Amino acid sequence: MFTSQTSSFQESLDVEDKDADFDSEDLAAYGQKTQQTSCYYAVYYSQSSRCESSEESESWSQKRADSTTSQEDFSLTLLDSSLPSEAEPELRSYISRRLSKGALLGGMGNIATVELSLPEQAVGCYCCFLEQEKSPEQPEANGNGWVVLNFFNLLTFRIELDKYMQGLQSSLTPEMQNLESEVRPYLSRWYEESVMHVHRVVQLVQGNIAFLLHAALSHTNVEVIGADERTKTDVSRFIKAASLQGLVQEEPNTTSLCKAISEASNSALLIDCSSGETTFTNAVTNRFCDEWIQPFVNAAERFNPFILRQILENFKLKAIQDMNNLKRFIRQAEMSHYALFRCCLFLQSCGNGDVLLQNARAEHSGFPEACSIIRVLEEFLSEQAVIPEQ
Repeated sequence: MFTSQTSSFQESLDVEDKDADFDSEDLAAYGQKTQQTSCYYAVYYSQSSRCESSEESESWSQKRADSTTSQEDFSLTLLDSSLPSEAEPELRSYISRRLSKGALLGGMGNIATVELSLPEQAVGCYCCFLEQEKSPEQPEANGNGWVVLNFFNLLTFRIELDKYMQGLQSSLTPEMQNLESEVRPYLSRWYEESVMHVHRVVQLVQGNIAFLLHAALSHTNVEVIGADERTKTDVSRFIKAASLQGLVQEEPNTTSLCKAISEASNSALLIDCSSGETTFTNAVTNRFCDEWIQPFVNAAERFNPFILRQILENFKLKAIQDMNNLKRFIRQAEMSHYALFRCCLFLQSCGNGDVLLQNARAEHSGFPEACSIIRVLEEFLSEQAVIPEQ
């Protein structure tokens, strides 16, 4: 009856199991490859052809003539890159084609597989166009901007990379006098800042990752004490990445109601890193979250942040599927006692009934019939929780 509802969890296990045959030498080689590829980045300045009439622009363009590709409508100038010299011209040609087709939108990254002269052969390329701020004093600069690129299997990290690149925009200038002091150090940290935070959090909490997953689904506040700012930021970003806010169809007040319900029934999850061992206060989990512990821990041990992120996305997908199934059962239960029975069986089998009912109670707060059904379901779960203790 519920076979299809467990497919996403099994698929995540299958993805995780693909790495199961690595030995220590394989893991070391993978770590070296990850570190090498994570250093790759490139930044270009795209200039509209109509902007090149001034003497200053001509002088600057001449100075970088060897690293500039010109088209009818724009010129593309390399400002900095960590790519091997033989790979950079190939990348510049690829970016020129994208720009000429108008395929790069300001502020929104694109991800594609690119064939370059690299040991990895085909790599994932994140490409973002940061448009130069428009100014009445420089109307000819409209359409100019910077093209920033990072490389690896980045599909599941596009949102993080978009945000990270936006943080770079204020430091970019056509002349790049701050290349050594600001731009290059910032670009060199993109992998650690945008990709590795999930991995660092799983390594920090290990088998207690279920507490964070449950907190993310139940809108529980999480506080970290005794840790540096980076760790606090990592945990905050993990909670945000694991939550379903913005991914499920909700009434405008549903999220706030969920938070109010959570705050009324539970204290904040407190993570104490002040001693050598990470401890938890007010920790809550359930069977659904516990089932995801081993895939997370295994992927972290194998130094694979990309599989970690894919497992996290599969976790959210399964939670969303269960929420949608519960909504459907509640609608059916308003007209059928058998549907109410099926709803009870579903909550009993999914292992996430407390979180699902919390969200359902908030979402259906304005519907008396649905609220009555949810109260019956809550009583059913309470009775089931008492039975094993007797």
